[in-house]
Amino acid sequence: MASFLIAIIYLAFISLGLPDSLLGSAWPVLYRDLHVPISFAGIITFIISCGTVISSLMSDKTTTRFGAGRVTAFSVMMTAVALFGFSISNNFWMLCLWAVPYGLGAGGVDAALNNYVALHYSSRHMNWLHCFWGVGVTVSPFIMSWCLLSGAGWHMGYRYVAIIQIVLTALLFFSLPLWRRQKSLPTESDGEPVKSAGLCGAVKIPGVKEIFAGFFGYCALEATTGLWASSYLVLNRGLSEEIAARWAAFFFLGITGGRFLSGFIADKVGDRNMIRVGLAIILTGLVAIVLPLDSANPALAGLLLIGFGCAPIYPAIIHETPYNFGTHNSQAIIGIQMASAYVGATVIPPLFGVVAQYAGIGWYPYYLLIFLIIMTIMLERMNRIVDKNTINGEQV
Repeated sequence: MASFLIAIIYLAFISLGLPDSLLGSAWPVLYRDLHVPISFAGIITFIISCGTVISSLMSDKTTTRFGAGRVTAFSVMMTAVALFGFSISNNFWMLCLWAVPYGLGAGGVDAALNNYVALHYSSRHMNWLHCFWGVGVTVSPFIMSWCLLSGAGWHMGYRYVAIIQIVLTALLFFSLPLWRRQKSLPTESDGEPVKSAGLCGAVKIPGVKEIFAGFFGYCALEATTGLWASSYLVLNRGLSEEIAARWAAFFFLGITGGRFLSGFIADKVGDRNMIRVGLAIILTGLVAIVLPLDSANPALAGLLLIGFGCAPIYPAIIHETPYNFGTHNSQAIIGIQMASAYVGATVIPPLFGVVAQYAGIGWYPYYLLIFLIIMTIMLERMNRIVDKNTINGEQV
């Protein structure tokens, strides 16, 4: 039955990725149907992001009270209901309304699942699970595209994905008895389990502020790279829109493929070294992009390298959290990490739009370099603090 549970968790990670790319693939048609400006997509994504941040910050209390299995099942159910709500919406305000449970559900399942896997499974599984998130992100645009091309419309695209989420919700509720395994927590001198530091207490733990800043930097870099890659290739390298879009997709292919390959070596190399290797590959990719050559090929290869470099970093940071800060604190800290991730991915990419407008799109790789430097400094600083304050995987 343990193999059945890990299979369910893999499916849950696919479900986590499924909704993420739906709005972007449907919006060119959706905004015209609803007679709203094209910029209104930002309103919906902002509402979703606010929901994910709130539920991520609440994850320590909710998971401690109800358990990872129940939180995951209810969170996926919330996203299923929200996606079905999108499928029956005929006004923009209805999309905004359904975006609330959409965001709350996404943040809840993200934080609960990541902590559960970090506690109970190896780094190999963490990498492969996040690879399956990439599968979900890749599949949903194909579902939406098929619905649009067949004449079924964007409503049915959301409905089909909602049905997939409903089926997964049923499987998750069916699997609840399997989620009861718990990792042994450290105990006080009287034998009682050590209590979590909680949301406010977690921030005061040495090294936690640094990991938040490092995680923020990573998600800012990843989201900015993906959003502006195509525009950079067109405006700075002179590629056609079609070719640029195809090569920009190679960044996401690099992340998904890189996580699949990382799974084979992560347990042997270790989380910390996987992060360092990823940072070095990202730097190599940025150097390739800025090479002053007439050919665009180095820039194209650079995007693929940045994807490969990003691949192991997110899973490794999450997986080493229980070791770095204690198993009893991991849910609270991972919840805040998820919140910082959503803030970085929401705020920083649009900010580069302002930079590109006034300073030029050519600043793209240098803008990414800023967050690579922030990430590197903060993660290495966190390592030194943790090494100084950790004994046998628990903070002292």
